[in-house]
Amino acid sequence: MKIGVPTEIQPGELCVALTPATTKQIVKAGLEVLIEAGAGQRAGFLDAEYQAEGATILPSREDVFKNVDVILQMKSFGANPQTGERDLALLRSGQAVIGFSDPLGAPQAAKTLAERGVMAFSMELIPRITRAQSMDSLSSLATIAGYKAVLLAANAAPRLFPRLMTAAGTVAAARVLVIGAGVAGLQAIATAKRLGAIVEAYDVRAAVKEQIESLGAKFVVLDLEAGDAEDKGGYAKKQDEEFYRRQREQMANVVARNDIVITTAAIPGQRSPLLVTADAVRRMALGSVIVDLASERGGNCELTRAGETIVEHGVTILGPLNISSTIPYHASQMYAKNITTLLLYLVKEGKLVLDAEDEVVAGTLVSRDGQVVHPRLRQMLGLTA
Repeated sequence: MKIGVPTEIQPGELCVALTPATTKQIVKAGLEVLIEAGAGQRAGFLDAEYQAEGATILPSREDVFKNVDVILQMKSFGANPQTGERDLALLRSGQAVIGFSDPLGAPQAAKTLAERGVMAFSMELIPRITRAQSMDSLSSLATIAGYKAVLLAANAAPRLFPRLMTAAGTVAAARVLVIGAGVAGLQAIATAKRLGAIVEAYDVRAAVKEQIESLGAKFVVLDLEAGDAEDKGGYAKKQDEEFYRRQREQMANVVARNDIVITTAAIPGQRSPLLVTADAVRRMALGSVIVDLASERGGNCELTRAGETIVEHGVTILGPLNISSTIPYHASQMYAKNITTLLLYLVKEGKLVLDAEDEVVAGTLVSRDGQVVHPRLRQMLGLTA
């Protein structure tokens, strides 16, 4: 079986789906690895390093697609709306693609791949179960996003994060609020604490209170009844509009007392919940900073503009996109480990062996034999059972 890694073509994407270290793992398992020339260079991995681990370097993208059985990508068709269609003409029936594909946000892309006979696996759909933790690329990239968000905030802020005792007097510590305590939020809390800030955090899921406090942050309690706020995958569930209205009203008071706000609240496949209103921003002190990690799906802040940095009411609001690509070396390293673990899980004796009863296979397989097979996507597309 031949595994191919093309250069990522999404604008601004600097990562690569395999590193030399994971290439070695795949070759050791008896598979061939073919890599487009220069595919890893922007992330800090040279062709010679891949060759040293047994990979073959091919001169063009077309050569990779033409000669392999499985394509590994960071952003495959669906997750790359700008330029992803360029790969459709290169894919052939029976070929497999593994990568991010935004199936819940772009289900029509899954149907298009199915119609071409492509067997597609989505890294976003890795089930959150113990034996799949080493495949969980969403958590890997969220770790990077949470870390980098704090650095972006610190760079944009006109104040220092730590409390300092100096000959010129005492410098007060910055106050940081993190909204959403998933993987990104927890990493943001930990990073802000390491920089010396006073940190508090809010999450609709009361169950994460212990995790927030274990990192040295204060858990913010709002007078709300969230009920069953967490789905079986560990994600926050969507609430009704009355809940969000009351949440925004109470959150405005919390936002106003902080210098830095980092928002991370996202619901897979849906618009990000609006948590920070324009009025809440207006009440923040001049020079405050908001970093909205949910900007790609509308943002948690009412004033966020995806992919832009703006200043409103004296508050700097950052809406970064694909933030993990700003640290491409380690983002690639972590993602490559996740995707390699999934690939080798699916391969038995040099072939893809798919057990439809296996939770990992059933959870990640989007299309097969000309059909969209993932139950949730079939429902979204209105396909018969």
